[in-house]
Amino acid sequence: MILIADSGSTKTDWRMIDADSMLEQVYTLGFNPMYQEADEIQNVLETTLLPQLINKTPSEIHFYGAGCSSPDRNKRVEDALSHLFPSAVIYVDHDLLAAARAACGQETGIACIAGTGSNTCLYNGKDVVDNVPSLGFLLGDEGSGAYMGKLLISAYLYRELPEELARTLQNRYNLTKNGILEELYGSSMPSRYMASFAKFMHEKRKNPVIHAMIYENFTLLFERHISKYDGFPDLPVNFVGSVAHYFSEELKQVAKKYGVNINRIIGSPSEGLVEYHQQLLSKAGTV
Repeated sequence: MILIADSGSTKTDWRMIDADSMLEQVYTLGFNPMYQEADEIQNVLETTLLPQLINKTPSEIHFYGAGCSSPDRNKRVEDALSHLFPSAVIYVDHDLLAAARAACGQETGIACIAGTGSNTCLYNGKDVVDNVPSLGFLLGDEGSGAYMGKLLISAYLYRELPEELARTLQNRYNLTKNGILEELYGSSMPSRYMASFAKFMHEKRKNPVIHAMIYENFTLLFERHISKYDGFPDLPVNFVGSVAHYFSEELKQVAKKYGVNINRIIGSPSEGLVEYHQQLLSKAGTV
């Protein structure tokens, strides 16, 4: 049995599989080794994961997580998992590799995350081989829900939105300048706050002003990231994330402008990861 984890800072989706089926699916609290030490992570797993996996011991664990982008951070997660599953072989990787394997499978391609944040990579069918840096919420995140939110809220504060649209937005979220600035500069999760406005933009996406912002968001993703990879635009381009899923029509419009035919868009990487690892198990069983 193999245990696969797709982990964010707030929630982790665990799937226990064999070559033919999914044996168990459970959810636990998420964690991020950028902010948490191994003993804290271990405590989360002991209290929220183990009680749900009674009499199920994996031979391998593939953990894909936010913040798992350096050997030191990855070792924190590995140490916590090793304490609970001492006989398991453990692999800890970044959530960008999860997106690539989920969306591209075992084929070469460009993989993109477009959710609250964004990231992209060139993938060779097994590993990430190139990555134009995302730069995060402050300097980048083009293509994300957070970036769309920044476009909307800055236009609102600069009085660039049509009056009726601005009034609807203000009433919906009870917006004030001080309140917005407090959320941006006084909270630990400003990107999540900005991304919360993506729901409003999806609802109003047929409005020409909103449509232009969505189009700009995805255009910058192609300009600053996707178009920089060797082989573009001949390689298949695949997307993972809620923003890509809900704004797929606009995303495909922008892709067409760049001569790209998007191969696959999936809302969450978990299903694709199950498929990827089951294919590897099936291949191993036929050797």
